[in-house]
Amino acid sequence: MCTSIIEIAPAEGMAKRGDEWFALSQAVVAYDHARHAPLGDVITLDFFNSALDPGARAGVELTLESAKELRAALDRAIAAAEFEEAEVRGKGAPLRLVRTA
Repeated sequence: MCTSIIEIAPAEGMAKRGDEWFALSQAVVAYDHARHAPLGDVITLDFFNSALDPGARAGVELTLESAKELRAALDRAIAAAEFEEAEVRGKGAPLRLVRTA
């Protein structure tokens, strides 16, 4: 039975096929039966460029548990990156009073 669970998001970045890299335009997250992995239902991640040929695609099939672990790892990495960006740009720096003579 198909679940029809599909989420589509714009994606900016690069993906690799063979020896070549291509620009991304979209990411699709779906939950359905596996097409390639010897598993039951899986979370499928597809990264592609809709302006290129159908081969401009990077796909992954993950178990639901693996997808949860990936989500947690992404959350941790994003939080750390946001902290780092705030520090670099001074947004996270504590306010200090400056005395002038």
